[in-house]
Amino acid sequence: MVDVRCSYLPPIGQALDVVDHDNDGERYVLEVYQHLDPTRIRAIAFHPTAGLYRGMPVFDRGAPLHVPVDRACLGRMLNVFGQPLDGGPALQAAQFHNILSPPPALSDTLPPTRIIETGIKVIDLLCPFVSGGKTGLFGGAGVGKTVLMMEFMHAISNRLQGVSVFAGVGERMREGHELWHEMQNAGVLPGAVLVYGQMDESPGVRFHVGFTALAYAEYLRDTLGTEVLFLMDNIFRFVQAGSEISGLLGRMPATVGYQPTLLTEVASLEERIVSTRSGSITSVQAVYVPADDMSDPAVATILGHLDSIVILSRQQAAKGIYPAVDPLKSSSRLLDRRILGERHYAVAQAVRSNLARYRELEDIIAMLGIEELSAEDRRMVERARRIERYLTQPFAVVADHTGIAGTRVPLAQTLTDCEGFLDGRFDALTEAECYMRGAMPT
Repeated sequence: MVDVRCSYLPPIGQALDVVDHDNDGERYVLEVYQHLDPTRIRAIAFHPTAGLYRGMPVFDRGAPLHVPVDRACLGRMLNVFGQPLDGGPALQAAQFHNILSPPPALSDTLPPTRIIETGIKVIDLLCPFVSGGKTGLFGGAGVGKTVLMMEFMHAISNRLQGVSVFAGVGERMREGHELWHEMQNAGVLPGAVLVYGQMDESPGVRFHVGFTALAYAEYLRDTLGTEVLFLMDNIFRFVQAGSEISGLLGRMPATVGYQPTLLTEVASLEERIVSTRSGSITSVQAVYVPADDMSDPAVATILGHLDSIVILSRQQAAKGIYPAVDPLKSSSRLLDRRILGERHYAVAQAVRSNLARYRELEDIIAMLGIEELSAEDRRMVERARRIERYLTQPFAVVADHTGIAGTRVPLAQTLTDCEGFLDGRFDALTEAECYMRGAMPT
């Protein structure tokens, strides 16, 4: 935080510059955050404040923080100011876009009405992604949020030929480096923009990098008129950065130590992820769940904005079920027979029902053994275990690590296979024959 004495009060959100002429003209960028009194403001710094001293002149930029936007941004890795991180040339500053801007008018937005087929069996069947909607990947550390997000980006880039904007909020630079090279190798980098605010940067940078990425997504939506995939890893770090800023401002913490402005801050980001007549933004957000507690205030706040919820379970991962999606807790608001059709809805409900009954009987099986179940329950449990293993899938983005080629399964094939499991057509197969494969043999 930097306190500035001024001759007039610049508006909240205005960008300010401090130039250190004693240190080769090094520039510090500030953003007005509070009006303390008629002659003093409090600003957050985007750069380390070492080297600032009392009495330095501060200059008003005359506008909020903005980034240069151009179609040349595709294929680039940028920071919160729109400056290159990939060693390439700077973007041409022909047009600028404010990173903090209001969402479009409600009359200009379009509701999400169709699903996106990803080729990932468990997601297409039980928690379909919504075109123009928001999807959250919830899970603790190490359960596969980033891998699932990369696979989704790979599938969408190849199938829909849209563009992707990836926001790395508080990411380790190692992860950004790996993603950049993997996207290059997969041939999807020319249709993507990567925007990173690294873990070692100030909370001001980590808080605003999501808004910078969203500014690029809005620009691409409005100029290309295409499907824009907006990915954020990890939105929980956006909340953490807001909490750090709130503490530096001296605000009294609210529930569980979070900032009192939690709901407003999350809404200011989420409400801009909308579809308009010129194009749509489909968002996938990884959400870290502290201590695997879904009732955490930050997690509960983010949940309220989402159309599809994908819960990644540590219990599933421990059993070797990857992707480790919990089929009973994951859901989508488009899981409705009027949108999906009667067949998809009926198969999804039947699969859920079988898996739920299997979960109920797991304790009895653990204590007494499967032999104590009735013949009907035993048959149902065996089919549920085969379905659970069928819903595993090798991913293209980790094929180098697993040694198994990635597969993509059309939704129609997934429905046919699940009907076969439910009808007993695959009862002769072992569980191992259903594990980590694509479609079942006809």
